[in-house]
Amino acid sequence: MLKSVLHEAVMAGAEQVVKYFNQTFDIKYKEGRNNLVTEADEASEKAIIEVIKKTYPDHHILTEESGDLPQQSEYKWIIDPIDGTINFAHGIPIYCISVAVEKSGEMILGMVYNPHMNELFFAERGGGATLNGKPIKVSSETDAMKSCLVTGFPYTYIHEQNGPLQVFERLITEGVPVRRLGAAAIDLCWVACGRLDGFYEHRLQPWDSAAGFLIVEEAGGKVTDFDGNPYSPYQHRILATNGLIHEQMLKVIHNQ
Repeated sequence: MLKSVLHEAVMAGAEQVVKYFNQTFDIKYKEGRNNLVTEADEASEKAIIEVIKKTYPDHHILTEESGDLPQQSEYKWIIDPIDGTINFAHGIPIYCISVAVEKSGEMILGMVYNPHMNELFFAERGGGATLNGKPIKVSSETDAMKSCLVTGFPYTYIHEQNGPLQVFERLITEGVPVRRLGAAAIDLCWVACGRLDGFYEHRLQPWDSAAGFLIVEEAGGKVTDFDGNPYSPYQHRILATNGLIHEQMLKVIHNQ
């Protein structure tokens, strides 16, 4: 039942989002100069929550736009109604709906859907990961310097040692291709299916990575923080790779 409600919720959100794509809609601003929220984000979130509450009115919900909607439940739904809002607002079809389900502190289900590519990524803890129902796995690249990587940059810049620009500079000066797609959930899913070999970012929120990191793990990849510790979506820093380049990437991040 959880899986079917998850799928229904994601599709309900996508239905709303597609209606607004390349149309006129209201835009508001959050923290940071270009941290947007649109009518479509709000419509998608409302549709997703309605589907969940119809079957599970007592489940805890954490969403990007409405925030924390706590309940006394071992289940928590973590929702990003549009991951890649800037892309969406500019008519760039690299965005997605991302929803994850956590039980007693462990992520057990994750689903990410890009309606324009009609790509539905799904993972269940212990059950593997799929793209449109077909099993996926991470790449087999063993050399970080020969990898195709992806990253993102925060809207409020982080001034610190080994910050986003410093790590980026180390990689690009070695000729490593580093992409910037603008949607962390898609970044993670593309690592999971082997299109990309690794993803790192310095400041993510739980809804950005909750579904995607499980999809990477279930596709055979490795996800940690920048110190190599097990990843939690409630921390900001993430390194997700095919596992084979993970230790090399940790050294690049720390300039070792």
